[in-house]
Amino acid sequence: MDPVPLLDIDQTTPAEAPLVYIILGAAGSGRRELLADLIDGGVGEGQRAVVLLSADEPAHEDDAKLANVARWTWREGAIGATLPPGATHVFFVTDGRQSPIDQLEALQKWITAVQAEVGRVLTVVNCQLAEQHKALITWYEACIHFSDVALLNKREGVANKWMSDFQLRFKEQCYPCLFEMVKGGRVKNPLVILDPQARRMSHIFDIDEWTGLDLEGVEFGTEGEDEPEIDDEPAKPTNGRKKKGNVNESPAEDDDWKPETEPYFEMLPNGRRAKEIPDIAKYLE
Repeated sequence: MDPVPLLDIDQTTPAEAPLVYIILGAAGSGRRELLADLIDGGVGEGQRAVVLLSADEPAHEDDAKLANVARWTWREGAIGATLPPGATHVFFVTDGRQSPIDQLEALQKWITAVQAEVGRVLTVVNCQLAEQHKALITWYEACIHFSDVALLNKREGVANKWMSDFQLRFKEQCYPCLFEMVKGGRVKNPLVILDPQARRMSHIFDIDEWTGLDLEGVEFGTEGEDEPEIDDEPAKPTNGRKKKGNVNESPAEDDDWKPETEPYFEMLPNGRRAKEIPDIAKYLE
């Protein structure tokens, strides 16, 4: 897939890959206006932010508020984009009329391919739309499952009880995601929103905790301890998930052991996802 050409971007490559922020939400949720506020208040002097918009998203008046905008393409389930040279922060805005699950699955591969790091995943909630269509609760639940922050936007005319019930739904399920109110396209503290501390349920963008660690000279165990029995069979991968029971047991011997998987990515034999969500395009004008 050919990379998307970047527009008006400095060609100086940063010493380190930029932080990538993924912006989820339905089309018409005010994501671009909100991004302008986050970039203005959360990206410091000497840093450079670039916004990647879907090539299928029409131009909007709020685009003028964004300093650097480039486009990415979506073809046959793959992301077509290059990591913007010179950027310290990349805000990847998903297509608000397509499946966020399909795009997140492709983004996981793209992030790995470009060797970038995810700063945070943000979901912009169109509260008016969600209140009007109860079926979209499961759509937003899927987005927030992957998100560190949920930004409640377009709250005008929305009942306070609905707002409380919406947040309570996630609190009762122990979602670590941070919920913040948006007023007039702005948040109270952009720096808090962009703080790259993970608060999401999903671990698909987490870096392996052993990556980059220098273990030279580190001794494991204590002198005099009994050495464990050595299994001639090669160890089987656990995908970072600890097994139950005896540490010497192999996954085949542990009936409860399963590799960690993302439930929203699971596919059924018929080619459909095990956890389906509504088609957001059917609820948009």
